[in-house]
Amino acid sequence: MTEKRIKAVIPAAGLGTRFLPATKAMPKEMLPVVDKPAIQYVVEEAVASGIDDILIILGRNKNNISNHFDSVPELESNLANKGDHEKLRRVKAPTELADIHFVRQGEPKGLGHAVLRSRNHVGDSTFAVLLGDDLIDVRDTLLTKMIDENQKSGLTVIALMEVDPEHIHMYGAAAVEATDDPDVVRVTGLVEKPKKEDAPSNFAVIGRYVLNPGVFDILERTEPGKGGEIQLTDALQELAVTEGVLGVVFRGRRYDTGDRVDYIKAIVQLASDRDDLGPELRPWLKDFASQL
Repeated sequence: MTEKRIKAVIPAAGLGTRFLPATKAMPKEMLPVVDKPAIQYVVEEAVASGIDDILIILGRNKNNISNHFDSVPELESNLANKGDHEKLRRVKAPTELADIHFVRQGEPKGLGHAVLRSRNHVGDSTFAVLLGDDLIDVRDTLLTKMIDENQKSGLTVIALMEVDPEHIHMYGAAAVEATDDPDVVRVTGLVEKPKKEDAPSNFAVIGRYVLNPGVFDILERTEPGKGGEIQLTDALQELAVTEGVLGVVFRGRRYDTGDRVDYIKAIVQLASDRDDLGPELRPWLKDFASQL
Protein backbone atom coordinates (compact mmCIF):
# COMPACT_ATOMS: atom_id res chain seq x y z
CA MET A 1 0.00 0.00 0.00
CA THR A 2 1.11 3.58 -0.64
CA GLU A 3 2.03 5.86 2.27
CA LYS A 4 0.38 8.83 0.57
CA ARG A 5 -3.03 8.47 -1.06
CA ILE A 6 -2.88 9.24 -4.76
CA LYS A 7 -5.30 8.93 -7.66
CA ALA A 8 -4.91 7.19 -10.99
CA VAL A 9 -5.77 8.47 -14.45
CA ILE A 10 -6.35 6.07 -17.34
CA PRO A 11 -6.61 7.74 -20.77
CA ALA A 12 -8.99 5.72 -22.94
CA ALA A 13 -10.04 8.13 -25.68
CA GLY A 14 -7.96 6.74 -28.56
CA LEU A 15 -9.64 5.68 -31.79
CA GLY A 16 -8.06 2.21 -31.99
CA THR A 17 -7.65 2.38 -35.76
CA ARG A 18 -5.17 -0.51 -35.86
CA PHE A 19 -7.99 -2.86 -34.83
CA LEU A 20 -10.62 -1.76 -37.33
CA PRO A 21 -13.26 -2.96 -38.03
CA ALA A 22 -13.43 -4.56 -34.54
CA THR A 23 -13.12 -1.12 -32.94
CA LYS A 24 -15.66 0.58 -35.19
CA ALA A 25 -18.33 0.20 -32.49
CA MET A 26 -16.31 -1.19 -29.56
CA PRO A 27 -13.51 0.68 -27.75
CA LYS A 28 -10.10 -0.91 -28.15
CA GLU A 29 -9.81 -0.89 -24.36
CA MET A 30 -12.76 -3.31 -24.24
CA LEU A 31 -11.18 -5.91 -26.50
CA PRO A 32 -11.01 -9.11 -24.46
CA VAL A 33 -7.68 -10.42 -23.23
CA VAL A 34 -8.68 -14.01 -22.48
CA ASP A 35 -11.89 -13.29 -20.53
CA LYS A 36 -11.47 -9.72 -19.28
CA PRO A 37 -11.31 -6.47 -21.24
CA ALA A 38 -7.84 -4.96 -21.42
CA ILE A 39 -8.79 -1.94 -19.35
CA GLN A 40 -9.84 -4.11 -16.40
CA TYR A 41 -6.28 -5.42 -16.09
CA VAL A 42 -5.07 -1.82 -15.89
CA VAL A 43 -7.59 -0.87 -13.21
CA GLU A 44 -6.65 -3.98 -11.24
CA GLU A 45 -2.97 -2.99 -11.42
CA ALA A 46 -3.74 0.45 -10.00
CA VAL A 47 -5.79 -1.10 -7.20
CA ALA A 48 -3.01 -3.58 -6.39
CA SER A 49 -0.70 -0.57 -5.93
CA GLY A 50 -2.97 0.86 -3.25
CA ILE A 51 -4.98 3.26 -5.41
CA ASP A 52 -8.74 3.32 -4.93
CA ASP A 53 -9.72 6.51 -6.82
CA ILE A 54 -9.49 6.18 -10.60
CA LEU A 55 -10.45 8.58 -13.40
CA ILE A 56 -10.93 7.17 -16.88
CA ILE A 57 -10.70 9.65 -19.77
CA LEU A 58 -13.28 8.69 -22.40
CA GLY A 59 -13.76 9.62 -26.03
CA ARG A 60 -16.72 9.27 -28.37
CA ASN A 61 -18.47 5.89 -28.52
CA LYS A 62 -16.79 4.77 -25.29
CA ASN A 63 -19.90 4.18 -23.19
CA ASN A 64 -19.12 0.45 -23.10
CA ILE A 65 -16.24 1.23 -20.75
CA SER A 66 -18.38 2.97 -18.15
CA ASN A 67 -21.03 0.26 -18.53
CA HIS A 68 -18.44 -2.41 -17.77
CA PHE A 69 -17.62 -0.86 -14.40
CA ASP A 70 -21.29 -0.36 -13.53
CA SER A 71 -23.58 -2.94 -11.96
CA VAL A 72 -26.01 -4.96 -14.08
CA PRO A 73 -28.86 -5.88 -11.70
CA GLU A 74 -30.76 -8.05 -14.19
CA LEU A 75 -27.73 -10.19 -15.03
CA GLU A 76 -26.64 -10.40 -11.39
CA SER A 77 -30.12 -11.44 -10.29
CA ASN A 78 -30.31 -14.06 -13.04
CA LEU A 79 -26.97 -15.60 -12.03
CA ALA A 80 -27.90 -15.51 -8.35
CA ASN A 81 -31.20 -17.30 -9.04
CA LYS A 82 -29.33 -19.97 -10.98
CA GLY A 83 -26.86 -20.41 -8.14
CA ASP A 84 -23.96 -19.64 -10.50
CA HIS A 85 -21.91 -17.90 -7.83
CA GLU A 86 -18.58 -18.04 -9.67
CA LYS A 87 -19.92 -16.17 -12.71
CA LEU A 88 -21.73 -13.77 -10.38
CA ARG A 89 -18.44 -13.04 -8.62
CA ARG A 90 -16.73 -12.32 -11.96
CA VAL A 91 -19.55 -10.05 -13.11
CA LYS A 92 -19.53 -8.03 -9.88
CA ALA A 93 -15.73 -7.80 -9.60
CA PRO A 94 -15.23 -4.78 -11.92
CA THR A 95 -17.90 -2.81 -10.05
CA GLU A 96 -16.24 -3.39 -6.70
CA LEU A 97 -12.64 -2.66 -7.69
CA ALA A 98 -12.43 1.04 -6.84
CA ASP A 99 -14.16 4.40 -6.89
CA ILE A 100 -14.17 4.93 -10.67
CA HIS A 101 -14.99 8.25 -12.34
CA PHE A 102 -15.29 9.27 -15.98
CA VAL A 103 -14.69 12.44 -17.98
CA ARG A 104 -14.75 13.01 -21.74
CA GLN A 105 -11.73 14.29 -23.61
CA GLY A 106 -13.78 15.77 -26.44
CA GLU A 107 -11.36 16.01 -29.33
CA PRO A 108 -8.50 13.49 -29.42
CA LYS A 109 -5.68 16.04 -29.15
CA GLY A 110 -3.03 13.70 -27.77
CA LEU A 111 -1.95 12.11 -24.51
CA GLY A 112 -0.89 15.42 -22.99
CA HIS A 113 -4.34 16.87 -23.61
CA ALA A 114 -5.99 13.76 -22.13
CA VAL A 115 -3.90 14.11 -18.97
CA LEU A 116 -4.79 17.80 -18.78
CA ARG A 117 -8.49 16.86 -18.76
CA SER A 118 -7.91 15.19 -15.38
CA ARG A 119 -6.86 18.43 -13.67
CA ASN A 120 -10.17 19.18 -11.96
CA HIS A 121 -10.39 15.67 -10.54
CA VAL A 122 -6.76 15.32 -9.48
CA GLY A 123 -6.37 18.80 -8.02
CA ASP A 124 -3.06 19.50 -6.28
CA SER A 125 -2.14 15.86 -5.67
CA THR A 126 0.44 13.54 -7.13
CA PHE A 127 -1.20 11.07 -9.52
CA ALA A 128 -0.41 8.01 -11.59
CA VAL A 129 -1.15 7.70 -15.30
CA LEU A 130 -1.61 4.21 -16.74
CA LEU A 131 -2.03 3.63 -20.47
CA GLY A 132 -4.40 0.85 -21.43
CA ASP A 133 -2.22 -0.45 -24.28
CA ASP A 134 0.47 -1.62 -21.86
CA LEU A 135 -0.49 -4.52 -19.63
CA ILE A 136 1.96 -5.31 -16.85
CA ASP A 137 1.91 -8.88 -15.61
CA VAL A 138 0.35 -9.12 -12.15
CA ARG A 139 3.38 -11.14 -11.00
CA ASP A 140 5.75 -8.22 -11.70
CA THR A 141 5.98 -5.02 -9.69
CA LEU A 142 6.27 -1.67 -11.44
CA LEU A 143 3.77 0.97 -10.31
CA THR A 144 4.40 0.38 -6.60
CA LYS A 145 8.14 0.93 -7.14
CA MET A 146 7.42 4.11 -9.10
CA ILE A 147 5.17 5.50 -6.36
CA ASP A 148 7.82 4.70 -3.75
CA GLU A 149 10.49 6.53 -5.78
CA ASN A 150 8.22 9.55 -6.16
CA GLN A 151 7.52 9.67 -2.45
CA LYS A 152 11.22 9.40 -1.60
CA SER A 153 12.44 12.00 -4.09
CA GLY A 154 9.42 14.21 -4.79
CA LEU A 155 10.26 13.93 -8.49
CA THR A 156 8.22 12.85 -11.49
CA VAL A 157 8.82 9.16 -12.24
CA ILE A 158 8.36 7.41 -15.57
CA ALA A 159 8.64 3.75 -16.57
CA LEU A 160 11.38 2.71 -18.97
CA MET A 161 12.15 -0.52 -20.76
CA GLU A 162 15.11 -1.44 -22.94
CA VAL A 163 13.94 -2.30 -26.46
CA ASP A 164 15.57 -3.36 -29.69
CA PRO A 165 17.08 -0.19 -31.24
CA GLU A 166 15.21 -1.08 -34.44
CA HIS A 167 11.93 -0.48 -32.56
CA ILE A 168 12.80 2.72 -30.69
CA HIS A 169 10.99 4.80 -33.32
CA MET A 170 7.72 3.46 -31.91
CA TYR A 171 8.32 4.99 -28.46
CA GLY A 172 9.49 8.04 -26.60
CA ALA A 173 13.22 7.56 -26.01
CA ALA A 174 15.07 8.69 -22.87
CA ALA A 175 18.60 9.92 -22.32
CA VAL A 176 19.61 8.55 -18.92
CA GLU A 177 22.27 8.62 -16.25
CA ALA A 178 22.87 5.86 -13.70
CA THR A 179 22.06 6.20 -10.00
CA ASP A 180 23.01 4.08 -6.99
CA ASP A 181 19.99 1.87 -7.71
CA PRO A 182 20.40 -0.29 -10.85
CA ASP A 183 16.63 -0.20 -11.36
CA VAL A 184 16.42 3.62 -11.23
CA VAL A 185 18.00 6.11 -13.64
CA ARG A 186 17.96 9.89 -13.90
CA VAL A 187 16.28 11.03 -17.11
CA THR A 188 18.15 13.95 -18.69
CA GLY A 189 16.16 14.22 -21.92
CA LEU A 190 13.27 12.75 -23.92
CA VAL A 191 12.54 12.51 -27.62
CA GLU A 192 9.16 11.41 -29.01
CA LYS A 193 9.42 8.54 -31.54
CA PRO A 194 12.93 9.31 -32.87
CA LYS A 195 14.62 7.68 -35.80
CA LYS A 196 17.06 4.98 -34.74
CA GLU A 197 20.05 7.20 -35.52
CA ASP A 198 18.60 10.11 -33.54
CA ALA A 199 17.60 8.16 -30.41
CA PRO A 200 19.56 9.07 -27.26
CA SER A 201 19.37 5.44 -26.05
CA ASN A 202 17.29 2.29 -26.38
CA PHE A 203 15.44 3.09 -23.15
CA ALA A 204 11.82 3.41 -24.24
CA VAL A 205 9.09 5.14 -22.26
CA ILE A 206 6.29 2.68 -21.56
CA GLY A 207 2.82 3.54 -20.38
CA ARG A 208 3.23 4.22 -16.66
CA TYR A 209 3.88 7.62 -15.10
CA VAL A 210 3.76 9.10 -11.60
CA LEU A 211 3.28 12.83 -12.04
CA ASN A 212 3.26 15.82 -9.74
CA PRO A 213 0.47 18.36 -10.25
CA GLY A 214 2.93 20.94 -11.61
CA VAL A 215 2.77 19.08 -14.93
CA PHE A 216 -0.64 20.65 -15.55
CA ASP A 217 0.78 24.17 -15.82
CA ILE A 218 3.35 22.91 -18.31
CA LEU A 219 0.72 21.10 -20.39
CA GLU A 220 -1.42 24.27 -20.45
CA ARG A 221 1.31 26.07 -22.39
CA THR A 222 2.64 23.11 -24.38
CA GLU A 223 2.17 23.64 -28.11
CA PRO A 224 1.09 20.73 -30.33
CA GLY A 225 4.10 18.63 -31.24
CA LYS A 226 4.59 15.47 -33.28
CA GLY A 227 1.41 14.50 -35.10
CA GLY A 228 -0.16 17.87 -34.30
CA GLU A 229 -1.00 16.63 -30.80
CA ILE A 230 -0.13 17.87 -27.31
CA GLN A 231 2.55 15.40 -26.31
CA LEU A 232 3.10 14.42 -22.68
CA THR A 233 6.70 13.69 -23.68
CA ASP A 234 7.27 17.40 -24.40
CA ALA A 235 6.09 18.34 -20.89
CA LEU A 236 8.28 15.63 -19.37
CA GLN A 237 11.26 16.94 -21.35
CA GLU A 238 10.79 20.34 -19.71
CA LEU A 239 10.55 18.71 -16.27
CA ALA A 240 13.70 16.68 -16.94
CA VAL A 241 15.61 19.92 -17.58
CA THR A 242 14.10 22.10 -14.84
CA GLU A 243 13.23 19.82 -11.92
CA GLY A 244 14.48 16.35 -12.68
CA VAL A 245 12.76 13.14 -13.72
CA LEU A 246 13.51 9.60 -12.57
CA GLY A 247 13.01 6.46 -14.61
CA VAL A 248 12.23 3.05 -13.15
CA VAL A 249 13.65 0.38 -15.44
CA PHE A 250 11.16 -2.44 -15.93
CA ARG A 251 12.55 -5.87 -16.75
CA GLY A 252 9.40 -7.94 -16.24
CA ARG A 253 6.55 -9.16 -18.41
CA ARG A 254 4.75 -6.52 -20.45
CA TYR A 255 2.05 -7.12 -23.03
CA ASP A 256 1.45 -4.53 -25.75
CA THR A 257 -2.22 -4.85 -26.64
CA GLY A 258 -2.09 -1.86 -28.98
CA ASP A 259 -0.46 -3.96 -31.70
CA ARG A 260 -2.41 -6.78 -33.37
CA VAL A 261 0.35 -9.39 -33.25
CA ASP A 262 1.37 -8.49 -29.70
CA TYR A 263 -2.29 -8.53 -28.68
CA ILE A 264 -2.57 -12.13 -29.86
CA LYS A 265 0.69 -12.99 -28.08
CA ALA A 266 -0.66 -11.47 -24.86
CA ILE A 267 -3.75 -13.65 -24.98
CA VAL A 268 -1.70 -16.79 -25.65
CA GLN A 269 0.86 -16.02 -22.92
CA LEU A 270 -1.66 -15.12 -20.25
CA ALA A 271 -3.95 -18.03 -21.05
CA SER A 272 -1.01 -20.47 -21.06
CA ASP A 273 -0.02 -19.36 -17.56
CA ARG A 274 -3.48 -19.81 -16.08
CA ASP A 275 -4.24 -22.87 -13.99
CA ASP A 276 -7.70 -23.28 -15.54
CA LEU A 277 -6.62 -22.94 -19.18
CA GLY A 278 -2.90 -23.71 -19.36
CA PRO A 279 -3.01 -27.52 -18.90
CA GLU A 280 -5.21 -27.88 -21.97
CA LEU A 281 -3.72 -25.06 -24.01
CA ARG A 282 0.00 -25.71 -23.64
CA PRO A 283 0.04 -29.23 -25.20
CA TRP A 284 -2.10 -27.94 -28.07
CA LEU A 285 0.31 -25.06 -28.67
CA LYS A 286 3.27 -27.44 -28.78
CA ASP A 287 1.46 -29.65 -31.28
CA PHE A 288 0.39 -26.66 -33.35
CA ALA A 289 3.91 -25.20 -33.38
CA SER A 290 5.41 -28.54 -34.46
CA GLN A 291 3.28 -28.43 -37.60
CA LEU A 292 4.44 -24.99 -38.71
